[in-house]
Amino acid sequence: MKLATVIFAFNEERSIGGVLGRIPASIEGIDRIDTIVVNDGSTDRTRALALERGAQVVSHPENRGLGAAFATGIDAALRTGADIIVSLDGDGQHPPEAIPQLIAPLLEGRADFATATRFGDPALVPEMPVANRFGNWFMARITGFACGRSFTDAACGFRAYSRDAAIRLNVFGAHTYTQESLLDLARKGVPMTEVPIAIRGVREHGKSRVAHNLARYGTRALAILTRGVRDRLPLAFFGAIGAVLALMGGAAEMTVLANFFLTGKTSPYQSFTILGAIFLILGAFSFLIALLADMISRMRETQETMLYLEKRRYYDDLARQHTRLDGQQQGPVPPHLAAGNREASPAVPLRME
Repeated sequence: MKLATVIFAFNEERSIGGVLGRIPASIEGIDRIDTIVVNDGSTDRTRALALERGAQVVSHPENRGLGAAFATGIDAALRTGADIIVSLDGDGQHPPEAIPQLIAPLLEGRADFATATRFGDPALVPEMPVANRFGNWFMARITGFACGRSFTDAACGFRAYSRDAAIRLNVFGAHTYTQESLLDLARKGVPMTEVPIAIRGVREHGKSRVAHNLARYGTRALAILTRGVRDRLPLAFFGAIGAVLALMGGAAEMTVLANFFLTGKTSPYQSFTILGAIFLILGAFSFLIALLADMISRMRETQETMLYLEKRRYYDDLARQHTRLDGQQQGPVPPHLAAGNREASPAVPLRME
C-alpha cells in the first residue's frame, strides 16, 4: 500500500521545511510514503528547501493558482502508483501528523474520499476572523445544497483520495478546487466522509494566496461553483432559470388580467402585457435549453466513463514503469482501493526533481 503526500507551495520557504519534517515516517497499513511538493512558481527558496528535505518537486515556471497546482499534484501522485493521495498546503495550517487519522476511513473501506473539517467538532473549531468563519459557513451550505449532501466545511484542502477517486476526478478551476471537487465526486457517487481535525485558523507566516481577500475569494469560488452546477446539474440549473422567468411572465399577465376584470380596462398596465409575453417566451426557451443541456449531460457521463477507463489504463502503466525504475515493489492493496485493469498505455514524461 503506497501513500503519496502532495504539498502545494508558493513562496513558503519559512514553513515548507517544518511541514515536510512533520510528515509521519511510517503509518500502520502503509508500506511506503512518497512526498511530492508542487512548487507553483515560487520566487524564494521553497524549491531548494523541499529538495534538501528529500521531497520530490514538480515546478510550475510561473504561478498558476491553487487549482492548477492541485491538478499537477494529483497527476504526479497517480504516476508514481499511489493507492492513497493526501493533499495539504505548504503554509503549515494543515497538520501532517494527522494524516493517519485522515486516511483511516479509506484504509477501513468506509470511504474513497475524506476531507478534514474544522467545524465538525465544536472542541476543534479554530480561531479565525468572523468574516472568514461566515464565508466558510455560507460556502459549505451552498456546496452541500448543490451536492445533495451535508458538509460542515467545504473549503479545507486537507484531504485524502483513493486512487480510484483521484482518477475519476475532473476539475477545471485554476483559482481553487475545493468546492468543485466535492461537487464532481458527489455527482459520481464516490463514498465521502468528513474527519474532524484540529487545523490552524490563520497562517503563521504571510497571507493566504486564496482567501486573503474574502470578497475576491467568494466571488471566484461562487463562479466556479456556478459553472460546476451548470455543467453537472444542467436540467435543474436551466430549469430553475426558466421557472423564474415563467413565473415573472405569468405574474405580469395575471396583473393585467385581474385589472381588466375589475375595471374593464388594461390601463395603466398595458406595458405588462408585452413584458409578460417576453418573460414567458424566455422561460420557454430556458426550458428547451434545459432539455438540450440534460441530453448533453447524459452524453458527457458516457464520455467521462470512457475517460475514466482510459486514465486508469494510462496511470497504471506509468505506475508500473515507476515501480520498475525505483526497483521497489508495493505491498498488497485492499480490494476497495485497487486500481483494477492493468493494461498498457502510452506514457508522457513529467519532470519530477
